[in-house]
Amino acid sequence: MYICICNAIRECELRTAARRCGGDAQSVYAMLGKVPDCRTCLDDADAILEEERQFASCTV
Repeated sequence: MYICICNAIRECELRTAARRCGGDAQSVYAMLGKVPDCRTCLDDADAILEEERQFASCTV
């Protein structure tokens, strides 16, 4: 599923990036070489990042 249509960022890419990059969605987008355009995805992206990081910390 696409999280950011403007930058064609998929949920799986965002989850993978969350494990390699700290910070908010904008930081992760920058790591991916992207910049939020319309910005409507940022709240959902931040929620996914938080969820992924919580899951990763439980499995360690």
